[in-house]
Amino acid sequence: MKKSNLILKTYLLLFGLTLVFNACKKDDDNVATPPNQNEEEVITTMRLTFTDSANVQPTTSATFRDPDGDGGNGPDIHDTIRLASNTTYFVSLLLLNETETPADTISNEVLDEADEHLFCFNPSGANVTIVRTDSDGTYEIGLESRWTTTAISTGTVQVELKHQPGVKDGTCAPGDTDIDVTFVTEIQ
Repeated sequence: MKKSNLILKTYLLLFGLTLVFNACKKDDDNVATPPNQNEEEVITTMRLTFTDSANVQPTTSATFRDPDGDGGNGPDIHDTIRLASNTTYFVSLLLLNETETPADTISNEVLDEADEHLFCFNPSGANVTIVRTDSDGTYEIGLESRWTTTAISTGTVQVELKHQPGVKDGTCAPGDTDIDVTFVTEIQ
C-alpha cells in the first residue's frame, strides 16, 4: 500500500503542477488590442461654397466627388472654380462621406478635432489670395476662408486637409494628408 500511496501522491503532485503551469501560461491570443484612436475617415466629397462679400455676385459652389473614396473608380464630379475678378468671397468648405446612409458630415469631425486639422490652399497661376478665417484657438483651420481675386486668369487651387495630431504648428509641413484635391480655377 505504501507504494500505491507514493504513486498516487506523485500523480497528484504532477497533476497539480500541470494545472499551475497552465494557469500561469501567457495566452497571447486573448490579449486585447487597443482600438485605433485616429482611424482614417473616408472622404468622398469636398464642396466649396463661395459667397460674394458685397452680395453682388451669385453664390456659387465647386464640388469634387469620388463616390467610392480614394482608389477604385475616379471622381464622377470635379468642378472648375469660376470666380469674378476683383471680388472678395467668403468660402465655406464641406466634407462628406457618402458611402454611408445618411452621409456622414466629416467637416463636423474636423471641427471637433480642430487642434489636429489644417486646410492648406495652394493657388498656382490663378490670381487669388486665400486666407483661413477660422481658428482652433491657437492656429487657423480653413473650414472658413476668404478668397480675394484680382485680374482675369486661369490656373489651379490645391486644397489639402492635413491631419496633424500632436504636431500642428500652423504650417502645412507636418502630418498626414486626409484629402488632396486640385481644382482648375478661372478668374473671369
